[in-house]
Amino acid sequence: MVSALPAPARIPVVAGAVGLVMTVINQLSAEAVDPALQRAGVVAAILSVVLMLVGLLWTRITPVVAERAALSGREGLVLVEGLPEPLRRELGWGSALILTATPAACLLLLWDQNCLLRRGLLAEADFVAGAISQRALESGKAISLVDLRLYPGREEFEGLLPGLPSVLVQPIADRGLLLVGGWSARCFSRSDLTWLEGWTQRLTAEWAPALDAAVAAGAGPVGSAPGTG
Repeated sequence: MVSALPAPARIPVVAGAVGLVMTVINQLSAEAVDPALQRAGVVAAILSVVLMLVGLLWTRITPVVAERAALSGREGLVLVEGLPEPLRRELGWGSALILTATPAACLLLLWDQNCLLRRGLLAEADFVAGAISQRALESGKAISLVDLRLYPGREEFEGLLPGLPSVLVQPIADRGLLLVGGWSARCFSRSDLTWLEGWTQRLTAEWAPALDAAVAAGAGPVGSAPGTG
């Protein structure tokens, strides 16, 4: 357990453990136990325990950052045709900001089960919404899968990008979904979740009619060259 802690946290933990052991040895080896020795033992034990707690709490203050997964896929941007230029700029701006300001490796935007936007690392397969996505849509609440290896039904997100460590499923009212795949497990912070929710609310409030028109027109996908994502 101690070896798994970062180096700054191991020092107080080891020092506290050594101090606690020496205190116990000192108490047991004393020829006579008087009140002064007892008081000193109690104080030394408390200080040792406090040192160990400081080391353990260190990992909460400076948590170990998980390593990025080795994800495969070409980087690019896919937008449907037929979107008005202001909406194209909105989707381009929002998706670029998500990929640069959060630990996102890829994202996908669905509206009425139609894929309107893919950006970042692109999977070869099409994404098909499954039980987890449907649950987020029905509940109206985001579902954060912090470590995808632990969840049954994770095969649903192979169409987003194979091998993703984490996925955030953000509903857009009851009409759409924003799916964001992370580079590592537990990589999305509370501020990331708040930003994603705010952007989807903006899409619903300002661009729902334009999204409906694009879906009604049966717009087909148009892809950019790799590396433009």
